[in-house]
Amino acid sequence: MTTANSGNMEHDTDFAHEGHGDISVGVSGAGASGDGSASATRITPGNALRPEDIALEVRRGTAKPSEDVAEYALRLGDDALILAQRLGHWISRAPELEEDVALGNIALDQLGHARSFLTYAGGAWDKSEDDLAYFRREHEFRSAHLFEQPNGDFAVTIARQLVVSYYQYALYSRLMQSADPTLAAIAAKAVKEVDYHRDHSAQWVLRLAGGTEESRRRMIQGLRLVWPYVEEIFEDDELTTRLAERGVAALPSSLRQEFDNRIAETLAEAGLDVPDVPQSLGGGRAGRHSEHLGYILAEMQVLAREYPGASW
Repeated sequence: MTTANSGNMEHDTDFAHEGHGDISVGVSGAGASGDGSASATRITPGNALRPEDIALEVRRGTAKPSEDVAEYALRLGDDALILAQRLGHWISRAPELEEDVALGNIALDQLGHARSFLTYAGGAWDKSEDDLAYFRREHEFRSAHLFEQPNGDFAVTIARQLVVSYYQYALYSRLMQSADPTLAAIAAKAVKEVDYHRDHSAQWVLRLAGGTEESRRRMIQGLRLVWPYVEEIFEDDELTTRLAERGVAALPSSLRQEFDNRIAETLAEAGLDVPDVPQSLGGGRAGRHSEHLGYILAEMQVLAREYPGASW
């Protein structure tokens, strides 16, 4: 399964920056628990469950998710898949060459998470990761609206990535203790990668907020554009409540306090406030999506649907 990197990015905007300091400087509250050698491209043979390993266990019948667990894995896989597609658009468009590579690698990490979750989810319905990625209709996707939002300018993407990475870090940290061993194994690998994503986005928030007047203005605006979609990712429903009671899933609302505390620390260090804006209605978990998802799926699925026998 691959993401596409073609076509024009929505609201494609050149975003020059200057005088923002050294990106290698540490950020309080981000990356503190990660491996010092952590990288968006690090591969750890023997220390990570691969999608191929999950597929083999599913075929052998040693990793068969229940319907509820499959639906939950589908949500997490869709979030990561759609975000990977969004981030892939930045390759050759980022404000510096190194950032082209960094965002591309973060997209690859997210794609890896998506492959694992979708492979596992498909075990309940005899579907492959490609079946779920390329051959579902828009209303069958379960991604939250946050992940579907257009890239906007670079600051909007960084604001979205800040929210996503702090949320995913809290989520995967909790899922490592899941009663479902496959979910726990996926989370144990993903959390190391997301720790890097968290540090990367936090450093950029500091650079943009502390840079030029224009970069700070855009960072503030980026946060305001992204923040309406935060509430949805922390909403509990019948599925997550059932699975949390069984020790399988992390109840979304239980992650909110950690998220709020860490986000507040980073924004305070940048001299920024948590935006006070109305929240969107959401609905992505139930298949009610924003107008943006259809364009992403069309780009992802056009070749797979035209050549259904091809190996991607």
